[in-house]
Amino acid sequence: MSGSLKIGFGRVDITPRIGVELCGFGPYLLRRSIGVRDRLWARAMAVQRGTHRLVLMSADLIGISASMTAMVRERVARETGLSPDGILTHATHTHSGPGVGLYTGWGEPDGPTLELLPSRLAEACIQAVENLQDATLSHAEIPCEGIGLNREYDRDAPPLAECLADDWRPAKPELTDTTCHIFAAKSPAGRLLGFVSYFGCHPVCCCSETRYIHGDYCGVATNLLERENPGATGLFLQGAQGDVNSCVVHKPETESLLALDVIAGRYACSVRHGLSVAKPVAIEEIAFRRRLVSFHCKNPGRDKLEAVRVETEALLRASGASDSDPSVRMATVRLLGIRTILKAMDQGKPVDRELEIQGFRLGPVAILASPFEIFQAIKNEVKAGASAPIPLVVGISNGSGGYAVDRTAAARGGYAADWVPVMQGNLPYVDIHGELVRALLQVEDELWKG
Repeated sequence: MSGSLKIGFGRVDITPRIGVELCGFGPYLLRRSIGVRDRLWARAMAVQRGTHRLVLMSADLIGISASMTAMVRERVARETGLSPDGILTHATHTHSGPGVGLYTGWGEPDGPTLELLPSRLAEACIQAVENLQDATLSHAEIPCEGIGLNREYDRDAPPLAECLADDWRPAKPELTDTTCHIFAAKSPAGRLLGFVSYFGCHPVCCCSETRYIHGDYCGVATNLLERENPGATGLFLQGAQGDVNSCVVHKPETESLLALDVIAGRYACSVRHGLSVAKPVAIEEIAFRRRLVSFHCKNPGRDKLEAVRVETEALLRASGASDSDPSVRMATVRLLGIRTILKAMDQGKPVDRELEIQGFRLGPVAILASPFEIFQAIKNEVKAGASAPIPLVVGISNGSGGYAVDRTAAARGGYAADWVPVMQGNLPYVDIHGELVRALLQVEDELWKG
């Protein structure tokens, strides 16, 4: 592929006004924001080699819908000439940002925020393309510990004093990410233009009581590193976080906000180290692939779903039922989801879900993106089967597919495997583990075989 490597960055403030509901931690919590702890951003990196161009955008949001992704792609393609297949939207999955309409009951979406977001996300991408310039890209993989624990297989969240000790580690670190990847883009003169960091852990340092807007540990860390490197823009890519929480989740508000800076500081230290030791990588090839994949869902039949609807409605209409009861609020979310599923069945819509898988190749790096909250075992299987020297399995991209649970969690059932799909108006997956691994590796194979 001829031509020099060019990289550009863009950044747009997407912080909503104070008072919008925040998304995460439970149903109908009425978490109206009371202040801005740290600003939220949409950040983008464009890469060009010869005539091949792509752009990767990461936003401090709980997620980005497929419809919003389509709006972003339409404008960016129209104004820059990029192929829609080369435009990727990604969310960090912060639980301290605005509701965006992806999860029923998990923070009422704000109309003006939703209307403004597509153009702001697109603007970050357009800026990145306009800022393309000659650059080099360097990479490092750095130890990154003391941040997360596996909430499915290592359940006990430690007391605050314990997990904030510098030497704290989870009981089963092998079930979490213990390293992060850092990519640094520099001008020919050696000036840092921007950076990308990749790590897998739920951004949930705060709790259901916290009411301040911020991007959690990854957003706070990235903002800090940008201040340390004036003029540089930093993107965070969320990896396999479906079964990994931060070590300080569900603490009271005061403790959570204090711990937020500690955990963000740990992550920033790893990225800072990575920026200092990153080695150049040759980006001789740029490629992208995008495909729609049908993921099979369980179909218990209309009669069984109708029975669950009737049972749930009876629970909500029982004497003494109160909206102050968390179980009542959760039952409401499930009921709305079941009604949505039944309506779709009556309209003859397919039960299976068609969702997008996208892949970017930057030399030895493969960014393999899907709309799921991915479990660690799935990421590990994709990494083991990938051809790329540096495969990055990225979640929360180009839509929302709920959890991609591993086979053990699927067999056990429960919240992530069975109820989150229903809460989004969909049925649980048949074998999301196997189907997602195959889909990601197929896209990765196409990137390498061209």
